[in-house]
Amino acid sequence: MSKLVPPHGGKGLVCCLLEGKALEDEKKKAAGLKQIEISSRAKGDLIMMGIGGFSPLTGFMGKADWKSVCEKMLLADGTFWPVPVTLDISAEDAKDLKVGQEVALVRKGEVMATMKVEEIYEMTEADKKWECELVFKGEGPDSEKFWEVAPNDHPGVKMVLAQKEYNIAGPVKVLSQGEFPEKFPGVYMTPAQLREKMDERGWQKVAALQLRNPMHRSHEYLAKIGVEVCDGVVIHSLVGSLKPGDIPAEVRVKCIDTLVDKYFVKDFVIQAGYPLDMRYAGPREALLHATFRQNYGINNLLVGRDHAGVGDFYGMFEAQEIFRKMPVPAEEGKRLLCEPLNIDWTFYCKKCDGMASMRTCPHSKEDRVILSGTKLRKMLSEGAEVPDHFGREEVLVILREYYSGLTEKVEIKMQRAAAGSTM
Repeated sequence: MSKLVPPHGGKGLVCCLLEGKALEDEKKKAAGLKQIEISSRAKGDLIMMGIGGFSPLTGFMGKADWKSVCEKMLLADGTFWPVPVTLDISAEDAKDLKVGQEVALVRKGEVMATMKVEEIYEMTEADKKWECELVFKGEGPDSEKFWEVAPNDHPGVKMVLAQKEYNIAGPVKVLSQGEFPEKFPGVYMTPAQLREKMDERGWQKVAALQLRNPMHRSHEYLAKIGVEVCDGVVIHSLVGSLKPGDIPAEVRVKCIDTLVDKYFVKDFVIQAGYPLDMRYAGPREALLHATFRQNYGINNLLVGRDHAGVGDFYGMFEAQEIFRKMPVPAEEGKRLLCEPLNIDWTFYCKKCDGMASMRTCPHSKEDRVILSGTKLRKMLSEGAEVPDHFGREEVLVILREYYSGLTEKVEIKMQRAAAGSTM
């Protein structure tokens, strides 16, 4: 009997991925259906619905769910859900569709799923802006001039504003997990696979470290705090798409492998990957990270400074505070059961002679090596010297090799927290 937290939604793992004869039959049927080209984000969402990572979702959201999620962080039936999961199509495609019709959802030539269209609804520019204000607008310095800055500088807002004129909704039958099982063998795992691995170890209380940047000393410290207070830690990396300038998953996975091999007791840590793209929704995305982690059997999410943040759009600990403000449905199955494990700002302190946080270190900013993924990427991309104790040398070797092979550099902007100016 598993001791792990139950999946979100109270219905067990809801998996839309077909197998065996059902899969072969659906692939044949898909060949004769109207094809809809989908985005990279939608591909990741589909795979998560396929493997149960987005339980209890069985398809893309209709207008009632979209509106309720934006406004209340609840699906229309009262189940907690923090971020819209929608599928946009062009006005031209919408014109040719009818409710009840089945379509094939395609990404770069691969049929990812079929979908029965239950709803077609327009997304005006006003609708998209309304979604952006509720989902992406935070309490950081840039939020005061949100519409001056966000359309150009916030990747999540740019993504929503660039969506097509209509959304379609309905249940999906997922036909593929994309390239992830072959590209990241042993790292990419479905919720069922990760649960089985944790059950074998007898884990009950598990923490997840969310990663989209290379793992530096602060991440290592957070993971080890999780190891100390839980049965084990899952270093859970996003292996989908990121914004320009971010480091690709295969490089980050190699860095984590090196760290786990040399600096962790392997019985208490698992490296895993999941197939989503980043939405860059700051605090709301922290809630999404906790929601799907529950489906993976994880009941604690490590939340440090500026979790899932971008630029200066969010307060440094807004992603921790939102867990105290989120709705709590009366029915337990509809509640979010994965809780935050909040950690203060962490850094290396020369006087403490080790990793510390604002709660444990009494010294001044001048004594501290300020650690952040953004700062590390900026230094490496510019060929600057990385300060002592910022990262493990074995990891820096891998990252320098990656940056030396780049033919095109992307300018990386430093937000205040990454630079340490707000400490």
